[in-house]
Amino acid sequence: MPASHAHHHDHSTHQHAPGARSLYLVLALTLGFAFIEAAGGIWSGSLALLGDSGHMFSDSVALALAVFAAWVARRPPSPRHSYGYARAEVIAALVNGLLMLAVVVTIVVAAIARLQAPRSIPGVAVIAIAAVGLAVNILALYILSRGANNLNTRGALLHVFGDLLGSIAALIAGAVIHFTGWLPIDALLSLLICALILFSTLRLLREAFQVLMEGVPLTIDLNGVGQSLAAVPGVISVHDLHIWTPASGAPALSAHVVIESLNDWMKTLEALRALLSSRFGIEHVTLQPETRAGIIPVAPLARRARPAPQRGAD
Repeated sequence: MPASHAHHHDHSTHQHAPGARSLYLVLALTLGFAFIEAAGGIWSGSLALLGDSGHMFSDSVALALAVFAAWVARRPPSPRHSYGYARAEVIAALVNGLLMLAVVVTIVVAAIARLQAPRSIPGVAVIAIAAVGLAVNILALYILSRGANNLNTRGALLHVFGDLLGSIAALIAGAVIHFTGWLPIDALLSLLICALILFSTLRLLREAFQVLMEGVPLTIDLNGVGQSLAAVPGVISVHDLHIWTPASGAPALSAHVVIESLNDWMKTLEALRALLSSRFGIEHVTLQPETRAGIIPVAPLARRARPAPQRGAD
């Protein structure tokens, strides 16, 4: 039988521009204050301040990478890259997650060493610098939260959130040391912040790997989608169902759909598209119609329940 494909996809990329502007602003804020905080950490000897400045320097590299990825992602599709370049943002998120892991390991090693050999630090100076850093990081988080919601921006958000936690840790450490003189608090809070950042980093890496390996999005149940498609009137069964993510936040689907007759295919196709869009948020859809008379028997992924099995199998 003649094969036909139903294909629907919106190649619009206008959503990347606001995210790119947000990344530029946050990059300038982060890099500028990183130098200030590093100087204050070296002068005061505060591990919390040095750790937070290390966060911010690594974030500057990560944000620069995110800015570049956002620029690449805005390039239109080409004959060599028919999906476009949006996946560059996923690669940037993966690299940013790996960079964050390196920062966490570095701070943990330094904190353990500091616990073994505590050193005196000026609490008031640490409080003042950390307070300014906290304000800068809150502003950066606000700017990024109003940008695009994709893995690239989320990777940048993760770094800035780590900086914010680092500023809070430095602020608390400075206050405790100033009022009580208890030096281990500096290293202990650094370890606590590293544990919190590690959890978010591993989650980001998991999602980035899922996209790059073309796995089913974590929020979508493959079998559930297949069963829903098979339940549409006019559909006998669904097989060769695949769901993946060409770019963050844009799931795609392809499947072979066994139908009663090709005469009603366009009506069935619109029903399938509407179902996928409204229930699962899948807009990029490629469906191959087949009739029972013109296909080789297969084991379908999902089949609509039939009250009269004597009509025969596929």
